[in-house]
Amino acid sequence: MIGRLVPRSGEIRLVQVPSAHALPYGMVVSSKGVPFFAEFGTHGIGEIDPDTMAIHEHTLPNSASRPRRLGIGADDVIWYSDYARGYLGRFDPRSGAVREWPSPGGPSSQPYAITLLDGIVWYSESGVRPNTLVRFDPRSEKFQSWAIPSGGGVVRNMMPTNDGRLVLAESGAGKLALVDIM
Repeated sequence: MIGRLVPRSGEIRLVQVPSAHALPYGMVVSSKGVPFFAEFGTHGIGEIDPDTMAIHEHTLPNSASRPRRLGIGADDVIWYSDYARGYLGRFDPRSGAVREWPSPGGPSSQPYAITLLDGIVWYSESGVRPNTLVRFDPRSEKFQSWAIPSGGGVVRNMMPTNDGRLVLAESGAGKLALVDIM
């Protein structure tokens, strides 16, 4: 299910996701206030009408895909980490176009946390030891990877800071990492 809480009134509304076993996961909100979520139990990305809470599902082309987390660019294009296949994916909600790239760590790399900073896609690979931080430049389509010094455990979330750095939640290591980008 997907839920919405209105803090002022305390109203809570729940709606059922159309696909069985969709397992709604990582969520982002577009510049127009439209929420999107990964359907980790299927090969889809859900889109929620913020007024009616109607859910529209977008099916990814590979039935083995399992998007885990989502990142969103200034252009409202959705980026997803395909945990099951070891891919980075790009979904444009306006056109429905999907592109995918194999993650540098390979099919078992289990891409997880993902965010965008200044047009660059950053994500973690949780299936490699130590975990890696991956940088992907959409303009050049080039990847760079770095081992996370503590090992990472499993980096489930990351976010940019206001001063242009990244914060990584290393849940398996019980730490937070602050990444200076130079």
